[in-house]
Amino acid sequence: MVQIACKTVDQHQDEIIDAFATLMGDRVAMLDYLIDLGDTLVPMDPVYKTDDYLVQGCLSKVWVVDQLVRDQLFFQADSNTAITKGLISLLLKVLSGQSVQAIVAAELYFIEAIGIRSLVGFQRASGLVHMIKTLKIRSLSKFSI
Repeated sequence: MVQIACKTVDQHQDEIIDAFATLMGDRVAMLDYLIDLGDTLVPMDPVYKTDDYLVQGCLSKVWVVDQLVRDQLFFQADSNTAITKGLISLLLKVLSGQSVQAIVAAELYFIEAIGIRSLVGFQRASGLVHMIKTLKIRSLSKFSI
C-alpha cells in the first residue's frame, strides 16, 4: 500500500484533468478510461472487505483502508463495481501519500473540471461525495495537534 508521493495534490489533479481533456466529448471513451483506472488498483486483501472499512452512503460497496507512515497517509481501496472503482482510484491518485494536512485542506477541483458528475450520474456522484468525506474523516482522525 505504501508508495512515496512526490507530487502535490494539485499536480495530481492537473494530470487527471490533462488525461481527461483528450477524451472530452466522448462519453464512452471517458467511461472506458475511468474503468481502466479502476483496474490499476492494487488488489485489496479480503480481510479488509468488511463493514468496518465500508464507505457509508454509496450505492455500490466501497472499502477503504488507511495507513499512516511518518507524516503521510496512504489509502487502499476497492469496489464491487467497475465505474465506482474508477472513481475511488482517482481520489487515491490525488490524496494517497499526502500529508494529513494536505488531504484535509484539498480542494478537489478536478471533479468539476472533468465533468465527473454528469459523466457518472447523480447516484454515483453522490457516492463520490461520501468517498471524499470518508477519506477526509479518516485523515482528520490521524491529525495530531
